[in-house]
Amino acid sequence: MKMPIQGNFDSEFVLRDLAEILHKENCSCVISGRCGVRLCHRRGIIDLWELYNSSPDLLYGAAIADKVVGKGAAAIMVSAGVGEVHADVISSQALMLFEKYGVRVEFERLVPDIRNRAGTGLCPVETLCRPCSTAEECLPMIEKFINEIKRENAAS
Repeated sequence: MKMPIQGNFDSEFVLRDLAEILHKENCSCVISGRCGVRLCHRRGIIDLWELYNSSPDLLYGAAIADKVVGKGAAAIMVSAGVGEVHADVISSQALMLFEKYGVRVEFERLVPDIRNRAGTGLCPVETLCRPCSTAEECLPMIEKFINEIKRENAAS
């Protein structure tokens, strides 16, 4: 796991700007790092997971603004070495993970858990990651979940 680097920028300004872009462009996530700015539009953690696996330099030391951050997203960000995060909504499990690894985080609303899209229960990734105590423990569970979703989508 990579530890975040400390940037030489006004982080409050960067996170505020990213949060503004997040809402103005109706993104799910905005990432600003050494490799530029990336806007993500897909729901859930798929964009983060794919970037973590294909473009780790984009995430390392980056500042991220995200609409909803659960423990799974936090685990990916921590493992990638993200430097700081703004979340509109963050789960208490995600916040504890960020604090454990020293990632600077600001948020609008803290919730006990992230709900699923239907609002009928907990987010499946939040549920999978709940028993994990480290970011590293979450990653195999996230990978299995993503692979299952991809197989379901390919079959339909």
